[in-house]
Amino acid sequence: MFKSKTKKHKGVEQLKSKYGRLFVLPWEIGLVLFFFIPIITSIQYAFSKVELTVEGFKTTWVGLEWFEYYLFKDANYFDELVASLSSFAVQIPIILSLSLILAIILNQKFAGRVVARAIFFLPVIIATGVVIEHMTAEWMTISLVASTGAENNYSSMIDFDAILGNLGLPEEINKLISGYIGDIFNLLWSCGIQIVLFIAGLQTIPDQLYEVSRVEGASKWEEFWYITIPMLGPTILLVMVYTMIDLFTQNKGVMESAFTLMKNAVYDKSSAMMWMYFLVVGALMALVLGLYNKFCLKKWS
Repeated sequence: MFKSKTKKHKGVEQLKSKYGRLFVLPWEIGLVLFFFIPIITSIQYAFSKVELTVEGFKTTWVGLEWFEYYLFKDANYFDELVASLSSFAVQIPIILSLSLILAIILNQKFAGRVVARAIFFLPVIIATGVVIEHMTAEWMTISLVASTGAENNYSSMIDFDAILGNLGLPEEINKLISGYIGDIFNLLWSCGIQIVLFIAGLQTIPDQLYEVSRVEGASKWEEFWYITIPMLGPTILLVMVYTMIDLFTQNKGVMESAFTLMKNAVYDKSSAMMWMYFLVVGALMALVLGLYNKFCLKKWS
């Protein structure tokens, strides 16, 4: 009797496993055809000279020629790469801090909390559709009108350059701060997923920890640094990875240059450009995550 039930249970599990493999089979085929094969092809193009002939693409092995070209001969690529990394070094801490602060606020119990959360997550939904293209076109039209001086009553309600100039700060710092104040709208639009992840992490922190801290007389500031931040360690790691990948893939400097070469059928140089960019980005991400794991996660655990 027992053997019969065990055999029947194994048969059901095998049937479920069979249906599961059949269900994911189209995704596996698509992954191979539309991801792995193009990746391997792009790696081959990065180390070759690609020529379009009557018979198709002809590749000639050139080794590291294209990588050396972009590292030592193409000054524009190096400048774009450095500018992108410098921009990300400032944007990532701002997005992480801003999303954490907003997540803590939205995690509080207040009337209309669900609506407030939906408002902050709405940009993520809008940015994935054709709505953002229409909004971008409208915004470019407004910016063009404002730059020509026509109907410019609303283009600069607050002159941040003048305000920062009165503080006596260096001109370089004034330009940096003014640029990020003007770009605050884009930074807010980049915090939707991060806010949701932080809220999910905050809700996993046991309330007993805060109750004990209040009994011990800890302040809110001490609770934040000694309870909230250490308990959010894995969540912060996840948010950091997502934010870095999101910013690096949205880079308009190197990525647009590579896509422009692709449109002009220059597949060898564009592939080398992209792979060099990914290698630098991967090394930077590994460095940041390694330092965070060594000096933060291990200390908090």
